[in-house]
Amino acid sequence: MKKNAIVGQSGGPTAVINASLYGVVYEALNREDVIGTIYGMINGIEGFLNENMMDMKPLEVNGELELIKTTPGSYLGSCRYKLPEDLTDAVYPQLFEKFEKYNIGYFFYIGGNDSMDTVSKLSRYAETVNSEIRFIGIPKTIDNDLVLTDHTPGFGSAAKYVASTVREIAIDASVTIVEIMGRHAGWLAAASVLARKFEGDNPVLIYLPEVAFDQEQFLADVQKAFEHTSNLVVCISEGINDGNGKFVCELASDVGVDTFGHKMLTGSGKYLENLVKDRLGVKVRSIELNVNQRCSSAMLSATDEKEAIASGSFGVQTALKGTTGMMIAFHRTDDADYHITYAPEDVNLICNQEKTVPLDWITENGSDIGQQFIDYALPLIQGSVKVPEAGGLPKFAYRKCNCSEPSKIS
Repeated sequence: MKKNAIVGQSGGPTAVINASLYGVVYEALNREDVIGTIYGMINGIEGFLNENMMDMKPLEVNGELELIKTTPGSYLGSCRYKLPEDLTDAVYPQLFEKFEKYNIGYFFYIGGNDSMDTVSKLSRYAETVNSEIRFIGIPKTIDNDLVLTDHTPGFGSAAKYVASTVREIAIDASVTIVEIMGRHAGWLAAASVLARKFEGDNPVLIYLPEVAFDQEQFLADVQKAFEHTSNLVVCISEGINDGNGKFVCELASDVGVDTFGHKMLTGSGKYLENLVKDRLGVKVRSIELNVNQRCSSAMLSATDEKEAIASGSFGVQTALKGTTGMMIAFHRTDDADYHITYAPEDVNLICNQEKTVPLDWITENGSDIGQQFIDYALPLIQGSVKVPEAGGLPKFAYRKCNCSEPSKIS
């Protein structure tokens, strides 16, 4: 008897999270010999608990599936729902009763660290009840902080956006502090180094959370940079901290936490803007790149999109082989030219871990980025993607169904 498949998205979006969704759906639809219906969870595992789902097959028929590849944001909707640590919690049998109700045999979850935590818990619970459902994680995060994988889908396009935007800012800027996403891992802020056209070009200073941030040293760095650069650009990760757990943004105001207990960071750039203005007496502004850096389709990396689709497709192939409790990882080969392979890695070794920028890739006492990072990141931003247009504007896919009511399947 054929089993059905279900796919969901969780956490923050990326420019290619829907490309991964496309890969899963396209591959599943082409395996009708073993897979029945392919469902999409509306708003992740939280939506599935309310049986908010949709049949993905009509998207292929009406051409919407092709549009999904270049649509930013999470087509199916996201959630930040944390499953209980206690596997004896009542929510687990509830979920598995619904899996049985819809004859689910294959579960795919596209997301970052917290999403892999969901895959881990579901696969471990499945083992306790002898369930044959296959649980596979498809990686996604602009933060590039998942372990056991060379990089993550979403990082390449976000890095391209950051570097391109910083290069534009540098042409116009007087003194500008650019705040870039990155809580504990500074991969995305490090990508700003790709904006440089020559040695000494902007951004002159780059600060990551991997190295303790010293305000007095920062002011000295800025003052020294003024000696040879009048239109100074400084790039910082939102998560820069004093090395003892105190984020710079917390010096400006109190910060809240999300459902996973993560501090919601913002304001480091504004704090440093005021610090430079007050202490050095120069005209300065700060810019927070905000949501565009994580999901803009305007600067899609062709490499990123291709790998995102491939990871989704490989996830289905992996599940059909009987594998479960794994995340699809990227392994970079030692070839002279850039090349990666795809392989399943134990999700239990990935969730709740963080991969940070190697310290030897960070130079100048924590204020610059070395050639090793540039060599690593450059292949990931290559190629452009033509986004379909209508009336001179991007044409995106969007859900037309009303899936807000419990137990409604469109």
